[in-house]
This record gives sequence, C-alpha cells and structure tokens, in this order.
Amino acid sequence: MKFFLGLLLGTGLGIVIGLLIAPQSGEATRAQLTEQGILLRSNAFNEDMRARANEALVQGRELYTRTKSELTDRYNKARTGNL
Repeated sequence: MKFFLGLLLGTGLGIVIGLLIAPQSGEATRAQLTEQGILLRSNAFNEDMRARANEALVQGRELYTRTKSELTDRYNKARTGNL
C-alpha cells in the first residue's frame, strides 16, 4: 500500500513540477510541433539534409583515403626499418 501511495505522490509531484517549469503553453507547443512537421515534409528540408549527408560522405571518404595513405607509408617505413 505504501508503494502505491508513494507512486501516486511521485506522479502528482512530477506533473505539478512539469507544469510549473514548462517553457511555454501547450497551445504554443502544439503550434511549434505543427510548424516542424510542415518543415519536415517540405522539399527544401529534404534537399538540405541530402546535401549535408553528401558533404559528410565526401569528407569521410577524403579522411579515409588520407589516413589509409599515411598508415601505409608508416607501415612500409617500419617494415624496412626507416622509421
């Protein structure tokens, strides 16, 4: 019985604290979520994300190539004893 009383008290306190420190009203939050949903469905957002992903992919490939080259050079130097 004490467990359920503590559970109810904790839930109630959590709700009250959440309402007191909420950064904005529920109506404003719903409006913001609606705007974000529209933005996510728009082509401009998708194109921007696709461009960013392609840029990250190109940078990753460049880093991979550069690192592979450096490691190959170091390996060959270590193998021949010229390190």
